[in-house]
Amino acid sequence: MPLPELCIRRPVMTTLLMLSFIVFGIFGYNRLPVSALPRVDFPTISVTTQLPGANPENMATSVVAPLERAFATIPGISLMTSRSTNGGSNITMQFDLDRNIDGAALDVQSMITASLRRLPAELPSPPIFRKVNPADAPVLVLVLSSPTMPLSTTNDYAEQVFAQQISQIPGVAQVLIFGQQKYAVRIEADPDAAAARGLTLNDVRTSVIAANSSAPVGRLRGENQNLTLKASGELRKAEDFESIVVAWRNGAPVRLNEIARIYDAVEDDQIAAWKGDERGIALAVFRQSDANTVQVVDAIREKLPLYQSQLPPSITASVLNDRSISVRESVADVGETLAISIILVVLVIFLFLKSFSATMIPSLALPVSLIGTCGFMYLFGYSINNISLLAITLAVGFVVDDAIVMLENIVRHIEEGMKPFDAALKGSSEIGFTIISITLSLVAVFIPVLLMGGIVGRVFREFAMTISCAILVSGFVSLTLTPMLCARMLKPMDHHTKPNLFWRIVDGIIDGVTNAYRITLDVVLRWRLLMLGATFLTFGLTIWMFMWIPKGFFPIEDTGFISGSTESASDTAFQAMAERQKEISRIIRQDPAVDYITTSVGMGGTNQGSINIALKPKRERSPVTEVIARLRRSTASVPGINAVYQPVQNLNLNGGRSSR
Repeated sequence: MPLPELCIRRPVMTTLLMLSFIVFGIFGYNRLPVSALPRVDFPTISVTTQLPGANPENMATSVVAPLERAFATIPGISLMTSRSTNGGSNITMQFDLDRNIDGAALDVQSMITASLRRLPAELPSPPIFRKVNPADAPVLVLVLSSPTMPLSTTNDYAEQVFAQQISQIPGVAQVLIFGQQKYAVRIEADPDAAAARGLTLNDVRTSVIAANSSAPVGRLRGENQNLTLKASGELRKAEDFESIVVAWRNGAPVRLNEIARIYDAVEDDQIAAWKGDERGIALAVFRQSDANTVQVVDAIREKLPLYQSQLPPSITASVLNDRSISVRESVADVGETLAISIILVVLVIFLFLKSFSATMIPSLALPVSLIGTCGFMYLFGYSINNISLLAITLAVGFVVDDAIVMLENIVRHIEEGMKPFDAALKGSSEIGFTIISITLSLVAVFIPVLLMGGIVGRVFREFAMTISCAILVSGFVSLTLTPMLCARMLKPMDHHTKPNLFWRIVDGIIDGVTNAYRITLDVVLRWRLLMLGATFLTFGLTIWMFMWIPKGFFPIEDTGFISGSTESASDTAFQAMAERQKEISRIIRQDPAVDYITTSVGMGGTNQGSINIALKPKRERSPVTEVIARLRRSTASVPGINAVYQPVQNLNLNGGRSSR
């Protein structure tokens, strides 16, 4: 028994089958992650090395160069970049898209181990590597600031309260801290005072290390009891270091405060971060590649009152750069377009069929097909994003085609006098093979997209699979649900019923369009050579426009965020760079399109800084390209510093930030 006939004769079975599609689709939809674009993971590994006290030139020659020569022998590397700063270096390797990231990590670890004997012996620890996605941007940025407490105390709360607890939230990959200000005691030795007492800087260093050692002292053994000696002389504050005896001269001790200035400070005072013009500690939250952006942000915001309650009243936590806002807006826009397209499709069907019951048949096939597609999206590990929603929107027109073809053939037999049940049996048997042919031919159109490689293939594969699943599900629904509904919902044709005024108006409009088409077709057939010339002219004009039209891989998105980088001369001191960065920040905050701004200096060197700008809602400002052009003109007046701005994009191919 053919499938359409089986479904017509077994309506309960058909109903349960369609309900299973709906339940499966709703189950999958509720578990689909939400993001701006499909998951595009670049196999990328970052290697970081720390050598305190080394300048960028020494880092490049003694650390980066040996590592790069070793990494160059690893197969599958498509891009390798490095950056050397004061006391540190970073090497980023991007591999071919088909390279296994775990295998690449093993190769990198092997090369690091083999290169250790060629690296400086002064390295405090071997180079460390981690798997990263340089195209991924933080979904949320938090800034902790306090008008009264020192930054080192704020930094402790940021690390011990916020960073640790946020990292435990499901979907969070890592939390990076920018503008770190870890507490440290600084000892500035006076070379003249030390030399006058016959001391060197190495003597001072050795005495400080010995006085602050927490190494085990030993044990005392007795007949009845053994005791472990514990040294409790760990020094925590600057005043604790002042009385350290560096050496003995002429029977008198030389204390540290006699030859050095000791004060409380931070480990690295050459980096800083600001929220507006207020110093703070910034925490960037990155999501896991398969996590739901909206759910991750909502979970963090839900926990923020709890985290805030663990802070002193003077420390406030501000939520900045919420990337879920743009995701929500873009998904809502596409969802609104999808709803409008569904309404228009149903309205067109109703105007041509002139029957509410006949319109309901393909209209029911539409939600069943789309909801069932969500189930297959969950099965394939896809997400709700602009690309997949675009596929579903385009599929609205495809999924009703098969149902309309089946419906029209059955209605034709009813108009000839057959009963709806018999017409459904005969019409479905006649058109079944045609439905299968239409479905497979539509799916075949997207096979090249499915087989496409590279970045384009990674981005649009989800589009092709989603729309193909929607078409296949609609074909199945047209062979099962549609003929069953036709047999039960359609009524025998009454040729004696006169159409009302509304239907006469609709028929008049349709007949007018048909007559206009017939007239224009007659004109075209009469002037064949002229129309052929117009065709070739249009073809040539198309080629000319294609050559001159601006080209790009992806349209520029207006996500509401702008990232910027600043750079001054390589010999610029940190304080001078900080003052210029503050001036840039002040000018940017005066722009009417800017909501708030966060800046930092010293992350890539004392002469480099970064800017993160959040814009006001689109309805309250001009497009992002105009805002960037305006900011470039206004900040160009600050001497000694160069600022570059780029709109934050949901798809960033290299993850890097241009400096040009």
